[in-house]
Order: sequence, then C-alpha cells, then structure tokens
Amino acid sequence: MTYLVGAETPALSAGERFRALLTQPAILRLPGAHNGLAALQARAAGFPGVYLSGAAMSASMGLPDLGVITIEDVCFFVRQVARASGLPVLVDGDTGYGEALNVMHMVRSFEDAGAAAVHLEDQLLPKKCGHLNDKRLADPRDMAAKVAAAVRARRSLFVMARTDAAASEGLDGAVARARLYVEAGADAIFPEALHTAEMFRAFASRLPGVPLLANMTEFGRTPFFTADEFEAMGYRMVIWPVSSLRVAARAQEQLYATIARDGGAQRAIDRMQTRAELYDTIDYAAYEALDASIAKTVVPIGMPQRP
Repeated sequence: MTYLVGAETPALSAGERFRALLTQPAILRLPGAHNGLAALQARAAGFPGVYLSGAAMSASMGLPDLGVITIEDVCFFVRQVARASGLPVLVDGDTGYGEALNVMHMVRSFEDAGAAAVHLEDQLLPKKCGHLNDKRLADPRDMAAKVAAAVRARRSLFVMARTDAAASEGLDGAVARARLYVEAGADAIFPEALHTAEMFRAFASRLPGVPLLANMTEFGRTPFFTADEFEAMGYRMVIWPVSSLRVAARAQEQLYATIARDGGAQRAIDRMQTRAELYDTIDYAAYEALDASIAKTVVPIGMPQRP
C-alpha cells in the first residue's frame, strides 16, 4: 500500500498512535530502521513501530555519532521512514541540538516530519554513544528545563528522557535524575548502559508506574536479553537501535570485496534480494498503476485541429 493513496489518513496523530501501542499488555518492540526500505521490512515482519537511532543515521552519512548531524539531517530520515512504513517512529533526539529554544524547534520539526516520539539525553556536546567511556553529563536542572521545553512545544509527541548517569553517578544518581525529568513532564525514561539484570530490576523498582525503555544494542555494556526478559524486569519498551545497519553494512562490505576480487557480483547473487522481491517490498506495481491512472494525456477538443 503506497503512502500516496490506498490507505486512509489515520484518525489519530503519530504521537497518539504511539501512546496507544503502550496500552497493549506486551512490551513494545521497536527495531531500528535506518532508512525507508528497512522500515518497510520491519513492518512486513509484523512490528508495530520502529526506532531511528542517531548512531545509525550518522553512520549512514559516513559520520561518527558525536552530535555532528543536524535537525534537518534527522528530519530527512524521519520523513522517509514515517512515509514509507506508516508506523509510529521513535526518534533519537540526542541532546536536543542546543538549549531550551533549540529543543522546542527540534520537537516541532520532528512532529512536522512525522515523528511519533523522541528521546533527549542528559549529555553535553560532543556527546558519545551511551556505551562508551568518559561521557560528560549536563546539570540535571538544565536537562529538566529541556524536557519541560519539549513538553511545552509538542502537539502530541511522546517525550522521553534518557539518562546516561549510571556510568558516572551510579544507580542512585541515575534514579534521582530520572525522577527530576519525570517531574519536568517526561512521559517515559530511558536509562542508558545498564549492564546487569540486577541494575535493570533495581532501576525499575525505584520508578514505579513510569514507562521505561531498554536498549538492546550489540557490542555495548548490556548483555543480551530478550524482549520477554526485559518485560519481566519491568520495562515497557525495547529497542535494537543499530542492528539493521550492522547487518546491512557487513553485507555491503562482503559484496564490494567480492566485486573487487571477481570483477563482478555474479558470486553474490544468492545473497541478494531479487528485483521482484524489492518491487514487492516497495509496492512498485501500486505506484505504477497510480501513475497510469492519472498521467494519461487528453487532447483538448475545443480548438480546431489541423488535419
């Protein structure tokens, strides 16, 4: 079904649809989708929403995840993922791209692009991946002001606050910050880089009633847990932020090595999505039929025609 025709405009906004997903009894599973095609594949697999990672967007542009990309860069990704899939999209808002007014601009820009939810983090620029060392944290009151600004600017966007404090301030510091962010209006909390099941359980037990997001990234500080295990520890959402990009990047690396070695891609055919499969994924036939239905030329008959 194309985003141009064939589907009714949802009665609820993207933010409202995201909230509705959280009323379901099971944990909300949000795989990372680093572009529109990945989002379509996630939807085909049955996922009800997707996640846009700052690390994945940056890497897609050949850049490190250090807060280099801009609001407009992110909106480009949001538009393609939201339009292609029609799913509610949770977007990584990094540090908000500045202070309170910048955060308000980010919120409105993301909503206009089609985002359903955003999370802000309490790092200082240059920010780092949450699983790296020596992260510098903002004053918690400054972060709370950003959260309040985001809530004030939104129309229906779901606003989540991420805290990176566990690594440097311990669980007590992370919980204290999370409580302050909830008081400022955050709809949910994302405790980053917890590294034991005990930490996940303890954090959840100290924030009863607050929706929590778990990050199941690979090659980080968090050991592998399943969605069901996170749910049992008290979490309402889980993301796999960069998994799709990692798989795609390794496949591309292998393809280019094959072409360089063999002078062609003939030995990689079995690892490719076929043309027919790609066309099915992007609904090529529906777009083609739509174009044919509106693009037929009609010659005016009012003016006399030459023989």
